[in-house]
Amino acid sequence: MRGRVHEGRPVKAMLLAAGRGDRMRPLTDATPKPLLQVAGKPLIAWHLERLAAAGVREVVINTSWLGEQIPLALGDGSRWGLSIRYSPEPWPALETGGGIHQALPWLGTEPFLLVNGDVFADVDFTALLLSPGDLGQLVLVPNPPHHVKGDFGLKDDRIVADGGEMLTFSGISILHPALFEGCQPGRFPLAPLLFAARDAGRLGGQRHVGQWIDVGTPERLADLDAFLTACDDARPLKDGVNG
Repeated sequence: MRGRVHEGRPVKAMLLAAGRGDRMRPLTDATPKPLLQVAGKPLIAWHLERLAAAGVREVVINTSWLGEQIPLALGDGSRWGLSIRYSPEPWPALETGGGIHQALPWLGTEPFLLVNGDVFADVDFTALLLSPGDLGQLVLVPNPPHHVKGDFGLKDDRIVADGGEMLTFSGISILHPALFEGCQPGRFPLAPLLFAARDAGRLGGQRHVGQWIDVGTPERLADLDAFLTACDDARPLKDGVNG
């Protein structure tokens, strides 16, 4: 049974799928990273299934590296009960900030879910909520072995510059389009906008302790594939997973 979106939860989402995935080469020399197979289906399909189950109805996917393959593989999204729009970018891609900014006309004026296409997580999208006045809500995870310093400090459900527990950004968040006010089209990163929102006291956060993996190398991809194929929740993922 499909889950329902709680009142005030986003009904639109953006999936980031424009990167080349250099650490995944040679797998990504001929296949865009979001289409790499995991347990019999493309990695990005796992996100689409979870978004649909959470009640999301419209998804924007940005594309760049081998980007023409992605709409051919996914179509209009109707097989998941979704409506998918594609936001093609030149190569090199527009970076995260520039890619989101280009897609804003399709995302509308309300907060939207943002999901990095090369992570895997069991985050409950229906449990994410943007607090009034905030520009973003970040899902953070305990630091994996390959990123021990973390990205953001978290204290009392707020992203802080000092005094919080340093955690890693999961690549999953809710963002308000107002975060991009004053931005101009072109290539630019997302991080400076998040740091500015943090410093203005307008960035919330929450700690996720379930499954999460940055599927950034062939080894992590293979481990995730084995885990999902076996469907054995008792077997921990070896790298970048918190439980």
